[in-house]
Amino acid sequence: MSIQTTGCILQPGTIVDRVIEQVTDPNPVISGHVILLHDSGGDRSQTIAALPRIIDSLRAKGYDFVPISELAGLSRDQAMPPLPPLSYAQLFSLPVFMTLNWVGHLLTGLFVLAICLGVARVLFLTAAGLGNKRAEQRRVTPQLPEPPPLQTVLIPAYNEGKVIAGAVRHILASDYSNLGVIVIDDGSADDTSEQVRIHFADDPRVRLFSVANGGKAAALNIGLKEARGHVVVALDADTHFEKDAISKLVRWFQDPTVGAVAGNAKVGNRVNMITRWQALEYVTSHNLERRALAALGCITVVPGAIGAWKREALERLGGFPANTLAEDQDLTLSLLTNGYTVLYDSSAIGWTEAPDTIRGLVKQRFRWAFGTLQCLWKHRRITLRPRYGSLGLIAIPQIWLFQFLLTAVAPLVDLALIWQIITSSLQLLQHQDQYDPDTLRKVVAYYLIFLVIDLGSATIALLMERREKWRLVPLLVLQRFG
Repeated sequence: MSIQTTGCILQPGTIVDRVIEQVTDPNPVISGHVILLHDSGGDRSQTIAALPRIIDSLRAKGYDFVPISELAGLSRDQAMPPLPPLSYAQLFSLPVFMTLNWVGHLLTGLFVLAICLGVARVLFLTAAGLGNKRAEQRRVTPQLPEPPPLQTVLIPAYNEGKVIAGAVRHILASDYSNLGVIVIDDGSADDTSEQVRIHFADDPRVRLFSVANGGKAAALNIGLKEARGHVVVALDADTHFEKDAISKLVRWFQDPTVGAVAGNAKVGNRVNMITRWQALEYVTSHNLERRALAALGCITVVPGAIGAWKREALERLGGFPANTLAEDQDLTLSLLTNGYTVLYDSSAIGWTEAPDTIRGLVKQRFRWAFGTLQCLWKHRRITLRPRYGSLGLIAIPQIWLFQFLLTAVAPLVDLALIWQIITSSLQLLQHQDQYDPDTLRKVVAYYLIFLVIDLGSATIALLMERREKWRLVPLLVLQRFG
């Protein structure tokens, strides 16, 4: 708000006193006879607050207040003519402009919500992940007995003829000397079984079962029935274990309370932007979240790409569940609710093959999202139940909050930014002298703050991972839009 007279503008602050002083002073410092209260279309609160004092003070000094129409000698109907009947164009334009206004407010609200959720998630995962890293450095690592007991590795495969031999070969090259490998060909239409026979027919450690297609969980259960040993290690056919991965997973099962151990899944086929984004996501989201939940003792997913399970626990729970699309998450939640401990060993690394096309990525993420919803519904009794500790009070609610609500509104953050740039540009073109860039500055500032915090979290996550490539970090900004 400002006071405008002939050639002079008074700024807010002592505005009310200056108005009264100038109007009532017989020898005013400011020449002119008109005082205009002008708020430039922005914050009108100062004008509203000033008017009562101005009116009361001037009336007390004998001044009258009349409408401009009276000074001009116009009647009310001349000054305020009745509106003509609404035309079809006016009837159509009103809901359009109202809708655009509501959309703007909705986007702004969702923008603030998404930013708050995003910052909360980043801070939560980073703080808890750092806590897990410190605990990991302090904990005593159990040693495997000599000779190591027999354990079984299960590899379900469907149309994996191109990669199955490499997966088995990496398992056999493990530094764990006493293991057997069971390959379950789940009704493949390619040469998956033939590749296993060609390369490993003479190796007694490798057994092949060719069955009718029934899904991954059914294939794993067939292998579970044939498994020997205390621990079952499961992996996808397109995953390559590092040489010491199995030893690092199996060593934790000397504790009888441990029901499963999650390994560190990383993207191996970093061949294009899509797979590089996923490589960054695995480090800065999946594995960082797993670290955070491990610090709270409530890991919700032992990844299908690399995980180890207590065989007796699986048999007690009826094996791998076949009634959800996320059997690994479903089984993990069942273990936790039945009193078992689930651990995470970040040094047990498996290199998995990520989708390298948009179509493949969308298909995978739909399966993950729908499978997670199935698990949340199946285990809904856990949610917000104190008897389940951090699993019910933190882990499950954060899935709803971050994996679904935040994921749903996160794209609207970018849309809100674009919307604000467009509307601000239009306002600047239409009202250059009254344009207020404050809203745009706030939106851009919030967005940049979120990106900086997100980038900082990604950097910390990469610091916690060994042998990760730092050139992934600049991709984070593009990934936010991608």
